[in-house]
Amino acid sequence: NMSHEIRTPLTAMLGYMEQIADGCAHQCEYGSVHMSDHVAIVMRNAEHLNQVIDDILDLSKVEAGKIALEHIACSPCAIAADVASMLRVRAEEQGIALHMESHGAIPATIQTDPMRLRQILVNLTANAIKFTDDGEVRLELTFIDDGDEPRMQFDIVDTGIGMTEEQVSLVFKPFAQADASTTRRFGGTGLGLRISRQLARALGGDVEVADTQVGVGTRFRAIVASGPLDGVPMLDDPMFTTAGPAGPTESAPSEVTSPLAGYRILLAEDGPDNQKLITLILAKAGADVTVVENGKLAVDKALAAMNRRREGDPARPFDCILLDMQMPVMGGYEAASVLRQRAYTGPIIALTAHALSEDRQKCIDAGCDDYATKPINRKKLIEMLRTHLQPAAVPAST
Repeated sequence: NMSHEIRTPLTAMLGYMEQIADGCAHQCEYGSVHMSDHVAIVMRNAEHLNQVIDDILDLSKVEAGKIALEHIACSPCAIAADVASMLRVRAEEQGIALHMESHGAIPATIQTDPMRLRQILVNLTANAIKFTDDGEVRLELTFIDDGDEPRMQFDIVDTGIGMTEEQVSLVFKPFAQADASTTRRFGGTGLGLRISRQLARALGGDVEVADTQVGVGTRFRAIVASGPLDGVPMLDDPMFTTAGPAGPTESAPSEVTSPLAGYRILLAEDGPDNQKLITLILAKAGADVTVVENGKLAVDKALAAMNRRREGDPARPFDCILLDMQMPVMGGYEAASVLRQRAYTGPIIALTAHALSEDRQKCIDAGCDDYATKPINRKKLIEMLRTHLQPAAVPAST
């Protein structure tokens, strides 16, 4: 409920600011202050608020013992390379280098939760960059097989400000940082390290400060269990083999001007602001959008269109349904289940403010084909729709 209540207004905030930014880019060409600069500040702060919310919800889940983890084959090198690639720009903006290296042979895949492992490495690496003004940050990979349970070790080494023993004793406490001056200078909620440690422990390992020296730097160490490795090849030079299954990654945005032209999309969303926002996003991408405010109306509209086609009506049924999961009268979970029971075979995409892996599985189990979280990422939503929509559904004239 907290996730839904917080993310729903954030969806409208971020989405409308993005629309304003698009318009401002073509205006205010003269003068010292551009409207787009103001919009960028609002968006940056809203995105920061969104990250804080994610951290608080994660911490609540972990400490309540409600975190759901999956254990699938994934490449530790590919995950680490993805993290390094994502954060390298941030490091360069701060004037420091970000390197990745391995020590010894590394398994091609391990059995763990790729999303949570990536989250741990992002937290630790971003933290190292934040506290390093000069020098470099290194992400080091080592496989440990000492006869006990095999495990993967990730060391994040920086040449930053370092810590005293007293400061080290505080860094894993929730909502705490090294000291008050650290909070004033660098900001942050003090949740990242606590969450990372709890997640690593849930994955059969831990996070610790392996070494630190004031004015010299710090080495944080994250360890996770590798799981069984029977038949898994060992890579002697894994830095050149980072294209393995690292888990879900963000798709490149499409360059097509109207990527959804010719498609009919049914949107079920009860919030008026989000109805307008999502309709605007889809319409600008070329889609023909029909809006209803609850799951019952979505079921009725979708089945009526499908039945008209069976009766010879030339009007096409909907090519895709976007379902908000929390709606009055009938929610998205029930609506998706009813549609599948009534032989609706088209793609159904869940729209939800719940952003954890178990929430995605709940949507899939209800009959949805995919899952988009709020606040809505415009490019990712359009790419997701293009992935599920069949080109054959578009009239030849389009």
